[in-house]
Amino acid sequence: MARTALVTGGSRGIGAAISKALNAAGYQVAATYAGNDEAAKAFTEETGIKTYKWNVADYDESKAGLEQVEAELGPIDVIVANAGITRDAPFHKMTPEQWHQVIDTNLTGVFNTVHPVWPGMRERKFGRVIVISSINGQKGQFGQVNYAATKAGDLGIIKSLAQEGARAGITANAICPGYIATDMVMAVPEKVREAIIGQIPVGRLGEPEEIARCVVFLAGDDAGFINGSTITANGAQYIAG
Repeated sequence: MARTALVTGGSRGIGAAISKALNAAGYQVAATYAGNDEAAKAFTEETGIKTYKWNVADYDESKAGLEQVEAELGPIDVIVANAGITRDAPFHKMTPEQWHQVIDTNLTGVFNTVHPVWPGMRERKFGRVIVISSINGQKGQFGQVNYAATKAGDLGIIKSLAQEGARAGITANAICPGYIATDMVMAVPEKVREAIIGQIPVGRLGEPEEIARCVVFLAGDDAGFINGSTITANGAQYIAG
């Protein structure tokens, strides 16, 4: 029986590429989304991948949604915590609301997604937890104190979960993408995009599929000894020490 993988924020951008790649690799995939019903419907029609709507920032919503996925597709073996938002502002102009919105989705949302399925993974002696962090969680970024804090916190989560889950056959790893050619990045003014590319030694943006291939590798049996690690996929823009 195929293993079941859940990808939060899995119907658009990097998440959509991850959902498609896992599906192609033979997983039963469930993709969550927060609000764009039209995009989710189009994604399901294109790929056949089921989509589920809930707010990862809400624990009860997440728990109920995860239970629905498991009832329909079977126990969740692979969690890809990809859902994330930005509310950028220089720190002196950042509001408490902007802070809490990003913390609740990008950091607490990882807890809300992993915590309800963790006991099942422990019982079955297998699990893969993959968190999509960010280059800006490694190096920081002007105007993103909230976002950088969450993405750095995500790395702490996987390092701790790796130690707790290791003897139960569970691995926890992170991927830190650099600037990827998603709709959001491609929508910025061309001059800004060129400036970004100028900071990337390989001279181009990354492709969503390149992040997806990292996920497929970490989700597989062959990656069982890789635990608590961070894969940086940023074209050498930032090399973590």
